[in-house]
Amino acid sequence: MIVKKSAAEIDRMAAAGAILVRALALVEGKVRPGVTTGELDAAAERFIRSQGGEPAFKGYRGFPGSLCTSPNSMVVHGIPGSYALQRGDIISVDCGVILDGWVADAARTFAVGPVSPVARKLLDTTKASLMDAVQQCRPGNRLGDVSHAVQARVEGDGLSVVRSLVGHGIGRDMHEDPQIPNYGPPDRGPALEEGMVLAVEPMVTAGRHAVRMGDDHWAIYSQDGSLAAHFEFTIAVTAEGPRVLTPWHEATD
Repeated sequence: MIVKKSAAEIDRMAAAGAILVRALALVEGKVRPGVTTGELDAAAERFIRSQGGEPAFKGYRGFPGSLCTSPNSMVVHGIPGSYALQRGDIISVDCGVILDGWVADAARTFAVGPVSPVARKLLDTTKASLMDAVQQCRPGNRLGDVSHAVQARVEGDGLSVVRSLVGHGIGRDMHEDPQIPNYGPPDRGPALEEGMVLAVEPMVTAGRHAVRMGDDHWAIYSQDGSLAAHFEFTIAVTAEGPRVLTPWHEATD
């Protein structure tokens, strides 16, 4: 069942999202060669807690970190630790924040200094596919319109959508109905209605779409070793159109 939220509840999710956006900005400012993913994780956790929030990922199904930090061919669910970023890497950072019982979820993929043309295209296309998906998050559209927008952009640019991983509804729980694939035909699936809140998260590879599980049973890699990128917004469907609760930058008055 898809749980719809009131305007007031969406505002509370946006408050969690504001902390999350600032946490990701803090992480981005620390991304440079030599910094470990564990250091990024510790900084994000300190900040989230300093703002009265809780890291949504820490302890979730046993996950040990506050961030998922996934470099290069790792798609998602990287455990922060001793890996030191290297010049030319890309690093996907996924973060969740709980504030007053409401959850926000977002991801960005950052370049560590100058990156290859393949990596730059991957980042630009994945980010653009998320923006295309946002535009479909309107009352009267269908969930398939969101999924198809991602696929059309990604495959139109010659890249691959990871098919075995999905976005999700979000609210008081991090993972709610519906599941949101990043591919499929338009005009299919549940109708989008005011009050739905969706975590839309294109996961894209520069090679083929198949993935494999890592030895730690958390990290998921592209099967062919190609670079992977991950961008995610928490988006509310409102009468006025899509409202991104975890925008690129903190809103200013």
